[in-house]
Amino acid sequence: MNLIHHPELLDKLAAAHALGTLRGGARRRFEAMAREQAPVRAAALVWQSRVASMNELQTPQPPAPAVWTRIENLVQGDSQQQAMAAARAQATKPQATGWLRSLALWRGATAAGALATVFALVTAVGLRDNLGAQINELQARLSATPQIEYVAVLNDDQASASMLVTFDPKNGKLTLQRVGGFQEASDKSLQLWALPPSGGPRSLGVLSQERLLQLTAGVGDVREVPTLAISLEPKGGVPSERGPTGPVLFKGTLIQKMI
Repeated sequence: MNLIHHPELLDKLAAAHALGTLRGGARRRFEAMAREQAPVRAAALVWQSRVASMNELQTPQPPAPAVWTRIENLVQGDSQQQAMAAARAQATKPQATGWLRSLALWRGATAAGALATVFALVTAVGLRDNLGAQINELQARLSATPQIEYVAVLNDDQASASMLVTFDPKNGKLTLQRVGGFQEASDKSLQLWALPPSGGPRSLGVLSQERLLQLTAGVGDVREVPTLAISLEPKGGVPSERGPTGPVLFKGTLIQKMI
C-alpha cells in the first residue's frame, strides 16, 4: 500500500509512531518507508515535534551540587595517589649520602603515605555521602517525572488529529494538547468525556483555552474506558449526569501503552 495516497492512514501511523504505540514489524516498516519517501518522513517529523512539545511541562533542572563535589573529590584523590606513588618511588632509589638521609626520606615518605591514607578515607566518606545525596535527589526527581501509561489521539469528523491526551496514573493527571486549529468562541467551552462500555458518558473536566493543560483524574476514571470524546458546551461546561448537550467535535480510542 502506498501511504502517500492514503493521508488519513499516514497521519494515524505517524501519530502512533511518535507516541510509541506502533511496535514490532509495523514500526520497522514505517521507519523504512520514512527513509525512502519524503511525505512519510515529513508526517513522522510533524508528529514527533507535536509530542516533543509536551516537554514544556517539565521544569529544566541544573546539575546537582553533589555532582560537582564528587568530580572535585575524584580529581583531588587522583592527585594525592600520584604524589604518594612518586614519594614511594623516590624512597626506593639508593642514596649515596648515607643512611641518615635515607632514614629521613623514609620518614617523609611514611608521613606522606599516612596523610594520603587519611585524605583517601575522608574523600571516601565524602563520596559516600555525596553519592547518597545524589541517589536521593534522583529518586525524588523520578517520583516527580510523569509516567505516561494511557494515550489517545482525538480526531474530528474529517479524521484529522485535533487533541492529544495522555494520562499519568501515578500523579493522577490528564494532559491535553491541542494539535489542530480549532478554537472555541468566548461564550463556549470544550468538555472532555469518558465513554465507558456501559452506562452514560462521564465528564472528566472542562478545558481552558490554553493549548496545553492538565486535568485531575483518578485511575478508576480512565481504566477500562475505551473511548474519549470532547463536546462543545456552554461556557463552564455542563453537569456530568446530563451528558453532552452540544455537538461532539473530537473522538478517539484510549490506548494503554505497553512499555
